[in-house]
Amino acid sequence: MNSILLEARNVYEDFEVETDVLFFKVGDHDLVIFHGRNYNIKKRMTADQLNRLLKSSSYYHVQGGVYVNLNKISSIEDDCIYFGEKGWYAKRVRIPRRKQEHIRQLIRSRIS
Repeated sequence: MNSILLEARNVYEDFEVETDVLFFKVGDHDLVIFHGRNYNIKKRMTADQLNRLLKSSSYYHVQGGVYVNLNKISSIEDDCIYFGEKGWYAKRVRIPRRKQEHIRQLIRSRIS
């Protein structure tokens, strides 16, 4: 049983930005808030780290300091991007209507 506990990954300490994060928000003083399926993590980043993150093709800027992981979007409905099953516990981000179609095109091009 102890070996099972040792193999479990602590998502708060060593999360993968490309695979674990649904979306993130950039705040003041290089503070980034990462939103995953069951967690929100605040982390300070260097200017270099932040620039690499903002240039990543996996993320798309939707508004303000909010960037969504295109690989994790499950649906776009009611002016929102949903991550996971739409319902009470799904994480979602409101997006302007003008960006919805562009995001759909980006997702389609990734699948093709």
